[in-house]
Amino acid sequence: MFAAHVSTSLGAELSPTRAMRSPRWSRAAALALVAVFVASCGGGVDSGGTGAPAVAFASGPITGFGSVIVNGVHFDDRTAAVNDADGNPRTRDDLRLGMTTDVRGLAIGADSDGNSASVATSIVFGSELLGPVAASNLVARTLVVLGQTVDIATTTVFDTSLVGGQAALAIGDVVEVYAQLDAANGHYAATRVERKSGVTAFVLRGIVAGLDTAARTFSIGTTRISYAGIAAGSVPATLGNGRFVRAFVNVAPGAGGVWTAFRLSDGAPSIDDRSEVKVKGLVSAFTSNTAFSVNGTIVDARSASFPAGTAGLGLGTRVEVEGSTVAGVLVARSVTIVTDNEESGRDFDVRGAIASIDTTAKLFVVRDVTVSYAGSVDFRDGTAADLATGKQVEARGKLSADGTKLIATRIDFRH
Repeated sequence: MFAAHVSTSLGAELSPTRAMRSPRWSRAAALALVAVFVASCGGGVDSGGTGAPAVAFASGPITGFGSVIVNGVHFDDRTAAVNDADGNPRTRDDLRLGMTTDVRGLAIGADSDGNSASVATSIVFGSELLGPVAASNLVARTLVVLGQTVDIATTTVFDTSLVGGQAALAIGDVVEVYAQLDAANGHYAATRVERKSGVTAFVLRGIVAGLDTAARTFSIGTTRISYAGIAAGSVPATLGNGRFVRAFVNVAPGAGGVWTAFRLSDGAPSIDDRSEVKVKGLVSAFTSNTAFSVNGTIVDARSASFPAGTAGLGLGTRVEVEGSTVAGVLVARSVTIVTDNEESGRDFDVRGAIASIDTTAKLFVVRDVTVSYAGSVDFRDGTAADLATGKQVEARGKLSADGTKLIATRIDFRH
């Protein structure tokens, strides 16, 4: 997206192989401001010294409902303002499993089940790609969309209309891909895929390369984009090599296969100062173990602990970072490397009232998630015979092979 949105207003995003730098701020100046800001707060960031509740931020894919679950935090979304990445008002009913999101909320505490919990004040969701499927390799589990390679994992959610998952897609189908960009290989690691119709423009978010300000062109991966038709005043001031940009292009390429952009927006993360921040994503720029960025979020890890060590930390590494954001920098308290095995073994969790049930197929729906209870299920405080429309349940498990259903391994009846 978009996926880890913390402001890079201090200056240019780290390029994948170069150190942090900025035309307006030096890193030393930024860190000095961090120190001054923290010292002046007294009561802590966002408390203003008054002891008011701290505010939280989490960025990553949705892994469950009941409350919206992002990075293990259960955010009560009942009163949250919901918008898409383009600023359009949406509702909590538009949220889907696997969507990449930025969630702001009140202080993180614990719910009655011991989960990390907060009340969400705002939720923003957005995809990385919207365009036609040019190629699909079922063996390699990859798609090509707008010239970008999309990797399909066992944790990639497919919309319920795509029975069969990737196999249900045909060349030319327009898809919306929620993903995280792997700057190490230029691939997009998909977290959710939906088929779309009636699309009048395509969208691509990625890292700018090969910027030619005279010809007014740049590349995202192997895709060349022209912004010659955009007024100078409408071009983001942050447009530069190594920076994230969100490009809106016409539905057909122009001469030489160059796509024509009619709108550009800064694709860098953007949030205000938050004292409790949890960001999960791929390292998009790397200078050292203590100076890197995650999907555009600048991270200062000089005072951080590394519970899983630092071996393997680098461009494209999946990490979970906890800390606070000050002046656009995520000052990390801990940085944890997430292995492929941990990611593929991750459970999904949905909680709520059963909206519909098919007792023959052994399927029910909660918060637009189809749950299968046909396999071996650990039922708590009830049995399969107690499942019925309106019943409050919590289902946990992994995705089906095609990514369209949750295969429950445990179902709790909630009273």
